[in-house]
Amino acid sequence: MTETHNDSVPTRREFLALSGVATGLAALGLAGWGENKIELDADTVGNMNDATDVLVIGGGMAGLFAAVKAHDAGANTMIVSKGRLGSSGLTPFAKGFFVFDPENESGSIDDFVADVSRSALGTNNPVYTRQLAEHSLDRARELRDWGYFDQTLANRSFMYPVVEREIPLLERVVITHLLKEDGRIAGAAGFRLDADEIITVRAKAVILCTGAGGFKPSGFPVCDLTHDGTVMAYEIGAKVTGKEWNDGHATRSVHPAACYDSWGDMFDRVPSTNGVEIHHDLGVDINYRAYVKGNPVEVGPGAPQPTDEIAGGPYVPEEFKHRGPSPGGPSPGASSPGASSPGGPSGRGGGRPDGPPPGRGGAPGGPPPGFAGGSNVGGASAGMAIHKSEGLVPVDDRCASNIPGLYAAGDALGSHMVGGIYTQIGSSLAGSAVQGAIAGEAAAEYSRSTVAPAISDQRIAAITDEILAPLRREAGYGPAWVTQTLQGVMIPNFVLYIKKASMMQAALAYIEELRDHHAPMLRAANLHELRLAFETRNMIVTAEMKLRASLMRTESRCSHYRLDYPDLDDKNWRAWINIFKAEDGTMQLEKQPFDAWETLRGGQETLRGGQT
Repeated sequence: MTETHNDSVPTRREFLALSGVATGLAALGLAGWGENKIELDADTVGNMNDATDVLVIGGGMAGLFAAVKAHDAGANTMIVSKGRLGSSGLTPFAKGFFVFDPENESGSIDDFVADVSRSALGTNNPVYTRQLAEHSLDRARELRDWGYFDQTLANRSFMYPVVEREIPLLERVVITHLLKEDGRIAGAAGFRLDADEIITVRAKAVILCTGAGGFKPSGFPVCDLTHDGTVMAYEIGAKVTGKEWNDGHATRSVHPAACYDSWGDMFDRVPSTNGVEIHHDLGVDINYRAYVKGNPVEVGPGAPQPTDEIAGGPYVPEEFKHRGPSPGGPSPGASSPGASSPGGPSGRGGGRPDGPPPGRGGAPGGPPPGFAGGSNVGGASAGMAIHKSEGLVPVDDRCASNIPGLYAAGDALGSHMVGGIYTQIGSSLAGSAVQGAIAGEAAAEYSRSTVAPAISDQRIAAITDEILAPLRREAGYGPAWVTQTLQGVMIPNFVLYIKKASMMQAALAYIEELRDHHAPMLRAANLHELRLAFETRNMIVTAEMKLRASLMRTESRCSHYRLDYPDLDDKNWRAWINIFKAEDGTMQLEKQPFDAWETLRGGQETLRGGQT
């Protein structure tokens, strides 16, 4: 293919050569490329085929409620999880559960929705914000009945309703492909981690409860989440949203990869509930200060608090300034001090819910877990957006995507439940429960109105070959090396958090190189490396999404901050950004106004207030 260009604008290839990137990648590639020392003969891998009405992919809070409610609505239901039920993602880490209890709140649900919308600068979808408040109390009561609020780990309480209902459960299965036939969902395929077996499940409806993800950063419990569900859905035509937003958690500069040192307080406590406590937190204010003034940034008890004003930086609504915890904001799962509700006790098991991690000391009223005193470094959750702000674009208020029969819930659904900034403490876990239940009932209803999909043997064979390809590759790039290269490109503060066009375009050149040249040549010697290969490919796609969405949004709003466009632009950017794969395979982006739903299959557009 011939490249055309003018004299003033270098092509991607010329940019790589001029900047020395091509040389650097070639040199590093010598370390990443190698012979595949195959430990598993791909030709001996078996096949297991199954079928169900509703397939739930994911074993966290959203997946639990999706499976329970789909079963209770009369659908044959199956759960497939990459890990252990209740322990495969952030569930053991998230311990705060938001509950709107009318008897304990001074304001109404209308007041709550309005407050969240103001903090979110309009980025939230008020329909999903309202659902959170309306259904959270019922979900908390069910969790209490299952024993969730009585123990530190979620597996036993999650198993209670699953065993009681005899819902089939497949654990430690990596799903790599969603199946679509005749324009609608038809099932999913993947492989077992503990057996030499490809698994194919035909399904009338699929609910993605696969969580969000990151770039496998150090210091935050997100390394097993790599946007798998989002990317699989994107590959079959689903629209994705929210990729420009950023989660801003930090980790300690001393032993930054020691996740338990930073977050042990949350792992060791039993879950608790909290009421309304709206903030405008975990944006990029600390990142901006570090960019302007330099490192280290210190937070927490005993740390010197900054007294100097810094010009510019992220915008915070006046009514939300100087409220809540110290710089850095609350943990996404942290509970509100002293609050309680019928869902369960508050603050049990780990002392004050927003106190420092075990052994770290600190007075009551100190920072949330992960922000104890001392120097911190950013990027601990790099690659992850604000909970519920990224994922599949919903086309209605029942968690449906633009692919008929494909639903998503929790962090896999870009519902913008609380918008592009952390607004309500404990809303992430509660939102996953609420949305899982809604999606489960909707998927069960859909499955009753459709026939079982037909998938040809040739299609199954082709997918099997795609799954096993890294195992059959005689030589290639190791997924760990490609991941490390991606991390070096994407995680720097001046690329991912404090953004400007020139740096993002340079990073995009790297990511395109990984996408086009390295991802197709990933190798795997065993099933563990096969999992890593697919996770690495998913992270590359996610990195491209984040860069393209961040380049497109030429303003600063909530957790998206650009040095070259530092102001809000309500005239042009009261809109979400949706991403989809065009027929030619290219990544395309579009605006979706804040006040309108995405359209399903060309149907009549539905306003968020429920009107048509």
